[in-house]
Amino acid sequence: MRLLVYNIRYATGTGPAFHLPLPGAGYLRSNPRVLKGITEFIRSEKPDIVGLIEVDTGSIRTGMVNQAEYIARHLGHYSIFQCKYGTGSLNQFLPIVRKQGNAFLSAPHVKGERFHYFDTGIKRLIIELELDDVCVFLVHLSLKFRQRQYQLRSLHDLIVQSPKPVIVAGDFNTFWGNHEIYLFMRAAGLRNANSAGLPSFPSRTPRIELDFVLVSEGIEVQDFRVPDVRFSDHRPLVCDFTVNPDAVVRRPAA
Repeated sequence: MRLLVYNIRYATGTGPAFHLPLPGAGYLRSNPRVLKGITEFIRSEKPDIVGLIEVDTGSIRTGMVNQAEYIARHLGHYSIFQCKYGTGSLNQFLPIVRKQGNAFLSAPHVKGERFHYFDTGIKRLIIELELDDVCVFLVHLSLKFRQRQYQLRSLHDLIVQSPKPVIVAGDFNTFWGNHEIYLFMRAAGLRNANSAGLPSFPSRTPRIELDFVLVSEGIEVQDFRVPDVRFSDHRPLVCDFTVNPDAVVRRPAA
């Protein structure tokens, strides 16, 4: 199977124009050509599962276009999406912001999906996608180090309950890279599919490993790539893997 994970930055694009006329002004305008380019890239990779971070689910920024549904329709995939802020967050009442979310697009048969939320941080959503032989968790962790550590603890407690092999993927915002999540991976019985430590941010000249695909026992990584694609400030991750359905998942002791 092939998993593609991509922080698409709401298809707002990159470059100097993004910060005109004011810094960050680009977040207020989406670019249909960027969305089309992202869609064509994803389709060319022929992924079985797509995890999208920073997707607009239909605000005035995109002309009410749900980017997850748009991409899924062109791929012929099933889609699920949700606002990335907690249900009690004030962000749920703000224009544009309340439509900012994460999404899964999937071609295989989906056994179920669940939405979990961290207790801390602004971005709290965890999407769990359950397939026949594997559970995939999609996250976008906090920019603040302390809050990330609290979130990783909660994520550990969630994934160790899974009876199936697990993949945890997304934008971890780990400015120290793999070192910052070393203890989390050891405690949860996960390993980094990106064994070479390839950076994914910023997209023009990547220097930092912010985005991850972490896999548990029972999953064999066959190939891992960070394509040179610059529609967003992040580069996408592409991971080819197989699942051993007969694997006995042994979780570390609590």
